[in-house]
Order: sequence, then structure tokens, then C-alpha cells
Amino acid sequence: MTALVGSLTIGTTFFLSPVAGILTDRIGIQMTTFIGGALAFGGMLLSSIFSTKVEILYLTYGVMYGLGASLAYTPSLVILGHYFKRYLGLVNGVVTAGSSVFTTIMPYLMGSLLKRFGLVGTLRGLAVLTSVVMMCAILFKPIPVPSKAALAAESGLNPESTFRSKMKTVVNTSIWKRKKYVVWASAIPLALFGYFVPYVHIANFVKRVFDNDANERLPIMCIGITSGIGRLVFGYIADLPRVNRILLQQISFISIGILTMLLPLTPPYYPILLVITLLMGLFDGCFISLLGPIAFDICGREGATQAIGFLLGMCSIPLTVGPPIAGLLFDHTGSYTIPFVLAGIPPIIGAAAMFLVRFVEESPQESLKSHPPEESINADACLNGIEKPVWKSNGAGGQRQEGRSTNNQQLSATALCNSKCRWNTERSETFMDCQIAFRCSNEIQGNDCGCITNSESVPLLISARLIE
Repeated sequence: MTALVGSLTIGTTFFLSPVAGILTDRIGIQMTTFIGGALAFGGMLLSSIFSTKVEILYLTYGVMYGLGASLAYTPSLVILGHYFKRYLGLVNGVVTAGSSVFTTIMPYLMGSLLKRFGLVGTLRGLAVLTSVVMMCAILFKPIPVPSKAALAAESGLNPESTFRSKMKTVVNTSIWKRKKYVVWASAIPLALFGYFVPYVHIANFVKRVFDNDANERLPIMCIGITSGIGRLVFGYIADLPRVNRILLQQISFISIGILTMLLPLTPPYYPILLVITLLMGLFDGCFISLLGPIAFDICGREGATQAIGFLLGMCSIPLTVGPPIAGLLFDHTGSYTIPFVLAGIPPIIGAAAMFLVRFVEESPQESLKSHPPEESINADACLNGIEKPVWKSNGAGGQRQEGRSTNNQQLSATALCNSKCRWNTERSETFMDCQIAFRCSNEIQGNDCGCITNSESVPLLISARLIE
């Protein structure tokens, strides 16, 4: 019965991710993360008070802490897309590598805390650690994207008061109209039915098939270490030109599937088992670090929040169901051969299903939003709410501005930023007021535009006269 508490926590964290995505769009990244940290802190603290009552732990640790973790995790991936584009894969790898570090050190830290302070003291220590999430939430400074309801009000449109129209303001239905997202988001859960099986059962597998000298904790530690390395390495690779991020995920799934099938063949060679787990961690890092960047690639910044949330929610079922099924198979057969072989099949099937993404054709509007034309609207600029003017030499040592926006380009800019844009007619440069903090380009620095040039990771302030 106590094992169900931990399983409920994992299931709740993933299952409620769509709620986290919707709340993030409604009340903002900062507030959602802060509420998540507060719930997780409260759940952990209450768990320390009622640590001897399993029935209450279902609510405090299983549901309350799981909900808090869900509300904090989804925004932590979404915020990266507000500040990074060129290095989005790498920064996702850096952020998600933290879980790998704690996967490695937490078993030993928890063991020491339990021996010295007992279960109650350990839970209270974890509650203090969890409270750091609330402080981190204060540092989140997202670049807001105007909601559809706000745009309708600004443009003078009267949205219908039907239940369906109200739901559309809460749930971003546009992501489900993107065929590529539907295919990708359906293939990922399919691949995850056997994904967690080695993580849950490999310790018991080591105890049963290897001699007493084999350390059952070491394989999980190997997965954690190389998973962190994989998130950094593949995050960097995913940012390179001409690299297909979905193809990288397919490679990782196929590799994990094959390596899982090879686990029953490792006895009595324990070093070979460690090599396999090291490789599994490497490709695990590849899969994890690319979830956010691919969601941004397919759905854009406006749709990525709920795209990530719904994807994690769909993943909750296979991640929760897979390990218990493998445990039942082991109970009936007395061997891990069949469970591990069957667990390796879904990742390969999921990787094969992701090939369908290549055959899905985007509509012109979807293609425009996901891949803006470089000649008219700069992709980086649109992400941060400003069009870069094109400056070229006029042959006399000076510069002249070219590429002024036509009406079609203005429409493109409106579609790209998904907002009502107002064009400043008092200046030679063309700016888009998308109600967000603008980033100035190198081209217009020094042309009395009131901007300061900085790195891509820091949104810059523009003087109020440009956006009033």
C-alpha cells in the first residue's frame, strides 16, 4: 500500500499537466509556478505530520505534492521559449539536467537523512528544499502573449457567449488543428509504455540474477549520470543547422528499445549491464531535452504551453501502467526476460510512428506561423516582438533602409505574433507593438531608436515613446 503513494505522485504530476498548461496561459508562468511550489511545500510538510497514516499520505504526498510538482514543472519548460530560440535545445538540456543530478545524489542523501533524522525529519527537510521553487518562481519574467479574448476586445469584436466559445478562450484548440502535433503527441505516449520498466525493475533484476557483490543501486546511478550528459550533448546537437530534432528523438527511442531488450542477456556479466545502462541514460537525456524545443517548433510560442501540458498528460497513462504490467508478467513467469523484451517493443513502434510527421503537410497559415519568411519578417525578431529593418550601404559611406513592410508583410507579422499590431508612423523604422518587451537588433542600434543591444537571452527595454 505504501508503494502506491509514490506511484500516485508520479501519475498526478503528469496527469494534471494539461491543467498546468491551461493555468499558465490564464494566470501566467510566474503565478502558476509559485502556486505549484506552495502546494508542493504544503503537501510535503503535511506528509511529515501524518507520516504514519498511509491514507492521508495519498492526499498530501500523492495528490497535493503531485499537483504542485505538475504546476511547477510545465512552466519551467515554457519559460525557456520566451528567452531563447537559437539555443533552445541547449538551455533545455541545462535545465532538465538538474533532475539527473538529483537522481544520482538523492538516494544517498535520503539514506543519510533517514538514518540521522528519521522519516519525519527527512520529509521536513525535503519540504524546505521544495520551498525553493517559490523563490525561483519570482525570478520568472515571461514575455506575455496577448490572449485571444484580449485581442478580440481590443479590435472591438464581440465574442460569442456560448459555452463552446468560452472553452476556446481557456483551452487552446489551435494546437489540435496542427496535424504534425497530433501525430507527434500520439507517438510519444505509445513509445512510453515500456519506457519506465527498466527504471522500476532493474534493481530487483540485479538482486535476482547477479551475485551478492553486484550493487543494485549502481545501474540507476549510471542512468542518471549519463542522462544529464545526454541532455547537454544532444541539446547542443539539436541546435545545429540542418539537424532534425524529431529524428533525434526517433533515434533515442529505437536505441532505448534495443538496449532494454538486451538486458536479459547480460547475466552473469555485470560490467556489460552497466555499459547498457550508461547508454540508456545517454539516449534518455536526448528524449527529455527535446520535448520542449519540438513543441515550440511545431506549435509556436503561443501554443507551446498547452502543447507541452497536454503531451505530458497523455504520457501519464503509459508511464503509470507500464511498470505494474511488467511486474505482473514477472510474477507469472518468475523471470524478467519476457517483461524486458516486451518493454523494448513500444519505444521502437513509437519511433516508427513518428515517421508519419514527415508526410503531414502543413497549411500555408501553419507554415507561416512555424517558419516565417526570412525576407519579410525576421524569425528571431518576431519571437520577441520587433521587426528588424534591413540596412544596406547607399554607396556614399552611409546606410539606407530597405525592406519596408507592405500590407502583406503587416498581415504576416500579425499572424506570426498572433496579435493586433500597431505600426509607429512617426519614425522611419517600423515597430510592432505586441504588448511585450521588445528586443532591439544590431541593425537599428545607434539610429535614435531608444534601444540597447544585448544578448538573445535578455529581453531589452525600449523607451516608452516607441510603444505608447
